[in-house]
Amino acid sequence: MTSDPVTPGAPAGAEAPGAPAPAGPAGPGRAGRIARYVAGRLATAAFSLLAVVVAGFFLFRILPGDPVRAMTEGREVTAEQREELRRQFGLDQPLWQQFLDYLTGLLRLDLGTSFQFREPVTELILERLGPTVLLAGTGTVIAALLGLLLGVRAGWRPGGRSDRANSAVALFFWSVPTFWLGLLLIVALASGRGFMPGLFPTGGMVDPAATGPVETALSTAWHMVLPITTMVAVIYAQYLMIMRSSLMDERGADYLTTARAKGLRDALVRRRHAVPNALLPTVTLIFLNLGQVVSGVILVETVFSWPGLGQLFYSGLRVPDLGLVQGLFVVFAASVILMNLLADLVYPLLDPRVRP
Repeated sequence: MTSDPVTPGAPAGAEAPGAPAPAGPAGPGRAGRIARYVAGRLATAAFSLLAVVVAGFFLFRILPGDPVRAMTEGREVTAEQREELRRQFGLDQPLWQQFLDYLTGLLRLDLGTSFQFREPVTELILERLGPTVLLAGTGTVIAALLGLLLGVRAGWRPGGRSDRANSAVALFFWSVPTFWLGLLLIVALASGRGFMPGLFPTGGMVDPAATGPVETALSTAWHMVLPITTMVAVIYAQYLMIMRSSLMDERGADYLTTARAKGLRDALVRRRHAVPNALLPTVTLIFLNLGQVVSGVILVETVFSWPGLGQLFYSGLRVPDLGLVQGLFVVFAASVILMNLLADLVYPLLDPRVRP
């Protein structure tokens, strides 16, 4: 019966050189790294939001125009009445006092009061949030699906006829001004002067004559056609170009060569192996665009008179309604920062190479 060899000079029970070390408890160390990673991302998001609040407050304070004078334009208002309005809106206070009052209100989730509507900004935002999410959310989903689908076809065979045609069309619409494209669609398909006059409504969300839930839903869908077409045509190129570039980088990878050597069909190699890895760089873009769903598309909503947050922001800039534009600016920025934070937290789950 033989005994295990013992290294000379080594204490009894010691392992021989070159033997693998026993696996220690890796749980606490990894949990600590994950906690530090999440805490760092939360701190970055909080600092970004604070910077947005500070910059937004002073940025809108330097806008030209007097809110009180703009609200009383065309009316016979005395100087005393104007001063009373300034006092009601807090505009008679020093700038530092206005800023402290604004921060105090934000800590209570109070975004202030609209000058022109004389209503709490929070209530105005909640009233317009639904139409904006409906329009911008639908447009974002359609643009992402269309861009990714065409990007896969273009990137899998770069330089081909499909690649050149899809890239040229996408870049053309990407370079077109949003308001110009929207007005062109109105002239062509909604006004009485186009080649298909009166086919779609020129603006609004629902036909006033619509009654009942089914008729209202159909009317809303009909009113959404032109705004969503404008939005999708302008932004789907982002997804197409990023997906095309990512897939081109993956085409020469060794794991795809191995998959082909195993006898997998080209379409199966693309769908099961190449596309899932090429989707990773688009995760951040998708989350950022989801954050912009709340802000809507200001130009699209303004051109088509869509009753959402974008049109509300535009009406606030015209006064200027400082309480309204500041509140909307914070909500827009917070939605983007939140989605960027979620992208940072989700990305390590999708890509093991960047896990903490």
